[in-house]
Amino acid sequence: KCGALLINGQLVVLKVIRLEAEEGVPFTAVREASLLKHLKHANVVLLHDIIQTKETLTFVFEYMHTDLAQYMGQHPGGLHSCNVMLFMFQLLRGLAYIHQQHILHRDLKPQNLLISCLGELKLADFGLARAKSIPRQTYSCEVAALWYRPPDVLLGATDYSSDLDIWYWPILKNLGVPAGRDYCSSHSPSPFAQVLGVPTEDTWPGLSKLPNYDPGRIYRVPGAEDLASKMLTAFPRGRISAQHALLHGFFSPLPPQLYQVPADICIPFLSLPVPGGEEGSTHSRREVDFSLYI
Repeated sequence: KCGALLINGQLVVLKVIRLEAEEGVPFTAVREASLLKHLKHANVVLLHDIIQTKETLTFVFEYMHTDLAQYMGQHPGGLHSCNVMLFMFQLLRGLAYIHQQHILHRDLKPQNLLISCLGELKLADFGLARAKSIPRQTYSCEVAALWYRPPDVLLGATDYSSDLDIWYWPILKNLGVPAGRDYCSSHSPSPFAQVLGVPTEDTWPGLSKLPNYDPGRIYRVPGAEDLASKMLTAFPRGRISAQHALLHGFFSPLPPQLYQVPADICIPFLSLPVPGGEEGSTHSRREVDFSLYI
């Protein structure tokens, strides 16, 4: 269980794990502790301390306001394109770092992407993460939730690498990025769309007038579809790396100075939009001030 606590004037989160006398410390907790102890990056959640007693193991984390799943639930109308870029940039920045450290997260999903009140996005929950040995070794294909596994892992592949962490199209969908030609842009994966392709007005007259039709707000942003297609390539070795994705034209509207920000410095928004409705609406939209990064 988790709970927040104020320690020495600093708000932290306590993740308490109950220990069973017969089983000892869960291997996922050991793995998470050993990895986070050595991961120091602005887009990776910070582990302050670990406290162990006979009955419990307590992780002391930095406090984060919410996660991507809850944040998207507060904005059912979608995110403004500037915010999409900043969230995606931070996600890829964190992934590039852990991949450089030869770490695979293996459980990326909206609930494991934490967001601060300033809009800082951080990778969290490293219970399924693994250190990637060289040469390549085999891993379990029973990773993450079923919805979030790439096709090669669904088919039983166990020799994956950092390409596993690039696939997670539900995160792209939650951020408003189109899921590519072969994936439906609705809120859940559609088998008919995967087989037949996404329907259009040409093939389905009246489609755009249906109440749940959603072509994706970010679809018309230059580079968005191309970046999504490079991340969602079925052949794992063909997927773009996080480091190369950061250099994609999708991020060209962002100030080039962002690439010079040190690893221990976050890239926050000016402020988060007020909850409810669409970020781009006149009553809730607060523009990101890019001059802050120049």
